[in-house]
Amino acid sequence: MTIEAVGTLEAELRRQSAVEALEILDTAPEDRFDRITRMAQQLFGVPMVSITLLDDDRQWRKSHLGLTREAPREASFCDLTVRTDAPVIIDDTTADERFRDNPFVAGDPHLRFYAGEPIHAPGGEAVGTLCVVDTEPRTLTGGEQRLLRDLADWVQAELDRDEELDRTAVVQRALLPRRKPTARGYDVAAACEPGERIAGDFYDWYDTDGGFTVTVGDVVGTGSPIAIIAASVRAALRSATAFADLEPAVAEASRMIEEELDRLAAYTSVFHARVDRDGVVRFVDAGHGLAFVVRGTGDIERLETSTLPLGIAGERPEHSVSLGAGEALLVISDAVFDALGGEAGLGVL
Repeated sequence: MTIEAVGTLEAELRRQSAVEALEILDTAPEDRFDRITRMAQQLFGVPMVSITLLDDDRQWRKSHLGLTREAPREASFCDLTVRTDAPVIIDDTTADERFRDNPFVAGDPHLRFYAGEPIHAPGGEAVGTLCVVDTEPRTLTGGEQRLLRDLADWVQAELDRDEELDRTAVVQRALLPRRKPTARGYDVAAACEPGERIAGDFYDWYDTDGGFTVTVGDVVGTGSPIAIIAASVRAALRSATAFADLEPAVAEASRMIEEELDRLAAYTSVFHARVDRDGVVRFVDAGHGLAFVVRGTGDIERLETSTLPLGIAGERPEHSVSLGAGEALLVISDAVFDALGGEAGLGVL
């Protein structure tokens, strides 16, 4: 692979200005980014994953696994990815004369494999990367390369969401269900309060045969009418209730909204569950990752999954968990999770 890095002082000044305009540097970790790095680590089986922004002479990592929060920018692989504004994939750094003497190869963290995709500011400037890194050489398949690009697009959609100022609060309020499910033996409660900006979060619930269905979703996109997409997702999932199993129901809902999501470069993370009268919760978690079971002992169990949001190709299998007397299913948005300070703060709920 031949890499031509093209950069001028003027372009770098524009890029740095775009990074600063994001107002994200040196902010606290946020689960909406952390869940992407967790998912990338699970899907690629690598020890190190990072969402990295390049700030002047440093790499600053908004979310990272197996790496430090900051590192020098000079001679970094992420700097190369940003300067070329193209994917950089190095199967074995020690076999490539361009990189074998690189300080990140010869010294900590002794990188042998790197794959990075550029991420862009709303104005199109390459401001950072999503990268997966290993201390062993490896080769990505074509499908894995496309998956890494899809995950980078998800990161970019999260960044773009922060720039969207035009929200439709009336539409978002209209998405909220009017009545609680009537299933006996359950206490059901929910709350949805807008933050500083109207976002794509929504929830839904309704009675179904043998129990009730509950959905919590979050739409992210690039300059898209987020609340209206959320309405489409909600309608698609409701229309798929004829399916006895959740996996085909979510697959059908995904198919119904696929064209709209593609057209608007949007993604939707969804937790979709059916709660039976006997306490069995069957669910599909499509990139949401914020569902918990509160046991009678007070212990809190996170329902771990590694499936992708609607809008990114992939299988989304059904899982199940059982609730005993006095136990609860808790599903929250990433904004609530961050406001609580992470999993340790769930007890206040």
